[in-house]
Amino acid sequence: MRQRIIEERFGHHRDPSLQHTDYPDLPLVVVVDMELVIFIGLQASGKSTFFRQKSAATHEQVSKDLMRNNKNRARRQAQLIEATLQTGRSVVVDNTNPRVEERAVLIQLGKTYGAKIIGYYFESQVTDCLKRNTLRSGKAKVPDVAIYATIKKLERPSYGEGFDKLFDVKIAGSEVFEICPQTDSEVVNG
Repeated sequence: MRQRIIEERFGHHRDPSLQHTDYPDLPLVVVVDMELVIFIGLQASGKSTFFRQKSAATHEQVSKDLMRNNKNRARRQAQLIEATLQTGRSVVVDNTNPRVEERAVLIQLGKTYGAKIIGYYFESQVTDCLKRNTLRSGKAKVPDVAIYATIKKLERPSYGEGFDKLFDVKIAGSEVFEICPQTDSEVVNG
């Protein structure tokens, strides 16, 4: 599996217990698994807020919402994901990704580069998403019909698709999220 390697030199502020006593000037090598994270959920279900809170410091964000003027956003998305993975960095695909077929392309791309495939399924009610959408402005606000169209296509993700880890996410308060890991048995038993 391809992994990202981060080298850090210990300074005086570092934990001395982690420093190799025989070779104090050598860098510490920390191996971090590269991840392709796929968000799945309705518009206004909290996906972008979740990214900013939980992943912005460690992952690149790829979102079709940021490619409004691109004529082939799916192709451009794949290019950006591939470019990020080629450098060994982790990436979050911050879109609705409602159908298994759409996720299959992303999963295959991630596996090509040896990334761990992690899915976050944003559980939400259409009425709640519609309410949150009214609080948006400008290009962030989507037509109500887009939310209704997505709910018709939305398929719950499963480990059978190729995910290494799956999580359910619910909004538990103002910008507070409840995250629960899915297990293989939960997915199999529905």
